[in-house]
Amino acid sequence: MSDVELARIPSGELPVAGAGRGPRVASFEIGVYPVTEEQVGEVLGVTASHPRRPAVAVSWLRAVRFCNALSEWEGLDSAYAVDGDEVRWYDDSDGFRLPTELEWEYACRAGSGASYYGPLAEIAWTASDGVSSPQPVGGRHPNLFGLFDTLGNVSEWCWDLFAPATGSRDRVFRGGGFADAPASVRAGTRRGAPPSSTHDDIGLRVARGPVAGSGLAPA
Repeated sequence: MSDVELARIPSGELPVAGAGRGPRVASFEIGVYPVTEEQVGEVLGVTASHPRRPAVAVSWLRAVRFCNALSEWEGLDSAYAVDGDEVRWYDDSDGFRLPTELEWEYACRAGSGASYYGPLAEIAWTASDGVSSPQPVGGRHPNLFGLFDTLGNVSEWCWDLFAPATGSRDRVFRGGGFADAPASVRAGTRRGAPPSSTHDDIGLRVARGPVAGSGLAPA
C-alpha cells in the first residue's frame, strides 16, 4: 500500500503564550500528512476518487477502525478494542492510533506559541482560497517538525472527548478546514462532533508511540 510516512516528534512542553510552561509531552510518532483517500481505499477496500486528497467523510468510529486495520496490515498490535459503540484504547500497543488532543496541538505548534506556525496563506488552505473541496496533501509549507496540513485543508479527529464533564459523547477535532474562515484556523481552536458523524472537511492523521493514560471511553 501507499506508505503512511511518520515523523518522530521529540518530547517537550506545549508552548503556551504568556503562561510559562505548558504540559509535558512524551516523544511519539505522527503522520507527516493527513491520511489520504488512497490509503483509506487500500486498507478498507474503498474506491479513491482523488488519491492524494485527505480522506474525509470519515467518522471518529471509522477512524478508529482504520487505525486497527492499518495496524493489522503492518503486522502490529491493534491499539483499540471496538465493541459496537464502545472503544477501549490499549496504550501499550505498538499499533496505529489517533493522537491525543495534547499530542496533536504540540505537533501542530512545533515549538511556536503563536496561533500559526507561519503565514496562514503559506501553510493552510482556508475559505480565503475559494476552493470547494480538500486539496492534495503537502501543497503548502510544513511546520518545523516537517508536518504538512496540520492547519487548514481538513480538520483531524483526536482521541479525546470534547466535553467529558458534561457527559457528552462528542469527540474532538482540530486544525480547521478548507471551508473555515482564516480566523477559525488556529492551533488553539478546538471543536467536537458525535463519533458516528461524518463531515466533508474532517479527516484524520495517525500516531504511534508512548502516551500517558488509557481506558474505557464511550464513543
